[in-house]
Amino acid sequence: MQNIPQWLFLAGLSATFAALTALFAKIGVKNVDPDLAMAVRTLIVAAVILPLVVFTGKWSNPLLLPGRTQLFLVLSALATGASWLFYFRALQAGELAKVAVVDKLSVVLVIVLAFVLLGERPSGREWGGIGLVVAGVILLATRR
Repeated sequence: MQNIPQWLFLAGLSATFAALTALFAKIGVKNVDPDLAMAVRTLIVAAVILPLVVFTGKWSNPLLLPGRTQLFLVLSALATGASWLFYFRALQAGELAKVAVVDKLSVVLVIVLAFVLLGERPSGREWGGIGLVVAGVILLATRR
């Protein structure tokens, strides 16, 4: 494990917990309004994270953060909320495997947005991989 970069290890854990999130959410939205389910989930996340931040001594007054930081954290929170609303509704309406696959188009969108807005420049090989992801999403989401 010493040879694995920290970011790769943490991203792997993120993917693992994202998979569990999708599975648990699919089961959790059965016979429940998806908006209510998302609200409950959000409250639980806040109830876990806030004490963790305080307990580890990382809490500081968020109003003292630079204005640009506050703006982008608010925009991120709003985007997260919208994403979760639509995701929970999609989970209730569709098959988990198809919903999760289409949701992963976010990876492609992140790369395209990073290219357009942040000036990141994927290599030709990476663009090829992005194309394969799109093809895979289409293939998996449209299976019968």
